[in-house]
Amino acid sequence: MSGWELLGAILGIAYLVLAIRQNIWCWVVAAVGEIIFMFVMFDAQLYMESMLRVFYLLMAIYGWFSWRSGQVQAGRQRAVTTLPLSKHCVAILAVAGLVLASGSLLSVYSDAALPYWDSFTTWSAMFATWLVARKIIENWYYWFVIDAVSVWLYLERGLVFVAMLYLIYLVMIVYGFRAWKRSMQDSHIEVTPELH
Repeated sequence: MSGWELLGAILGIAYLVLAIRQNIWCWVVAAVGEIIFMFVMFDAQLYMESMLRVFYLLMAIYGWFSWRSGQVQAGRQRAVTTLPLSKHCVAILAVAGLVLASGSLLSVYSDAALPYWDSFTTWSAMFATWLVARKIIENWYYWFVIDAVSVWLYLERGLVFVAMLYLIYLVMIVYGFRAWKRSMQDSHIEVTPELH
């Protein structure tokens, strides 16, 4: 699987470069990469990570339309915004509950490797991906934590190319945050309205 793993990693880097630049084509690149990673993760017995790739694929479609609708409505890119702290707290509690539930189920009913860590990266990444699709700047904070844990998780399962990809992500996250912060300051938007 290492050839597929390498191709997925290359597409992952391309996705993040495009996302940092707020280029809508990041979602197309993400979709192709996630199809590849879905099979790579399943083969590594990271079942929650494999399921996460299905979610990423769906979010790539959602992200494309979300960013596109922002362009159509405003005649320009969707603006980068923030999310109120109360919503972050609710999301973190929800993710923690999901991690405990799915980790328990996987440890009892499957041969999943590292079920709680697998669950943590999966549920956290789902929330962070939604933040990216909505162009909420705090996504970069979540990704830093998720990706740091993911490096260890992938090395544990022998997925060296994926671990290297996530090490690269850790560096790129800093640039992504700075680029989105500049974009947000340029548009003078501080808090996003209630999200539906």
